[in-house]
Amino acid sequence: MSEFLITEVRGHVGFITLNQPKALNALSLDMVRSLTQALLAWEHDPAIEAVAIRGTSKLGNFGGFCAGGDIRFFHQAVLGGDPALEDFFTEEYALNHQIHRYPKPYIAFMDGIVMGGGMGISQGTRFRLVTANTKMAMPETHIGLFPDVGGGYFLSRCPGSTGEWLALTGAVLNAQGALELGLADHCLDASRLDAAWQALGSLPAGAGLAPWLAEYAATPTAPSGVAREFIDRVFSLASAPEMLQALEAEVDDWSQHTAATLRHRSPLMLHVVLEQVRRARAMGLADDLRMERDMVRHCFYTAHLGRSGAASETVEGIRALAVDKDHRPRWNPMRVEDVTPEMVAPFFVSPWPPHAHPLRALG
Repeated sequence: MSEFLITEVRGHVGFITLNQPKALNALSLDMVRSLTQALLAWEHDPAIEAVAIRGTSKLGNFGGFCAGGDIRFFHQAVLGGDPALEDFFTEEYALNHQIHRYPKPYIAFMDGIVMGGGMGISQGTRFRLVTANTKMAMPETHIGLFPDVGGGYFLSRCPGSTGEWLALTGAVLNAQGALELGLADHCLDASRLDAAWQALGSLPAGAGLAPWLAEYAATPTAPSGVAREFIDRVFSLASAPEMLQALEAEVDDWSQHTAATLRHRSPLMLHVVLEQVRRARAMGLADDLRMERDMVRHCFYTAHLGRSGAASETVEGIRALAVDKDHRPRWNPMRVEDVTPEMVAPFFVSPWPPHAHPLRALG
């Protein structure tokens, strides 16, 4: 078991705590394997009726859920030729699928930062619980990646064109925004999370969760800030350049800020992500995850562009954000208008035949 993942059983509930607060509970391969192992064991244990997961922060047992995968590991693994990188994505996506199909109630305390891989281990749960502290996003285009861990599947099912908006911009949602867009189920009182966590372990066998939820529920007070009408109008356009043109033609602060955000993202990956979300609308979860497994291989080894390793969009994006921290990524191409269909299409061609795909067993 990973030293950064704590499991325990109290009463009829299995409890999981992500315990790497200095790294915002970023997921490592060991953590993915430990979480998978615990879920498999509890799935077949008749004494366990539900599973709950939370993250720790520097302030205590709550305040931070999970900021995603360990992107510094991604950077080091690519440059060092570490094959564990391939294992990480295969096993993480298999875990995401396992959570979506888990047969017992799975309760995610999505307090604090819930981003990237943190969404992957929470969006498939039956009870997605947010608080006034929740900051939810899929910000992968900021590092030249795409919203993986099933992001194509769950973002494409957000209402209207909000999935495209979230995927392209990495916009951060609060509790109300998450509830409005179908990415959360209930809001809890942040000041009573410890009590709610403890109370789960005291529920009698066969007890439903409705009374427990009612006891600790809260109503979000901050508005979502999601401009649905404008988002749907702009992000339903056919291409990323058209979206930028529409935004830059407006004079309001929201449009100008959104346009500036997109201009800072990887131009290539804006095109790839838009294609991902729109393809995923017609896909089931397993097919979406297989597509994303193909895509992530191409992100680090973009053979059709003659680029890999340090020259890839993703490694360059991680370098600029988390390694050198100069926040000046050298994207290639530099402008969204310069990306061609020939650059985008190969991301959706699998490097494996169906019988050898690393996620071929997903049902």
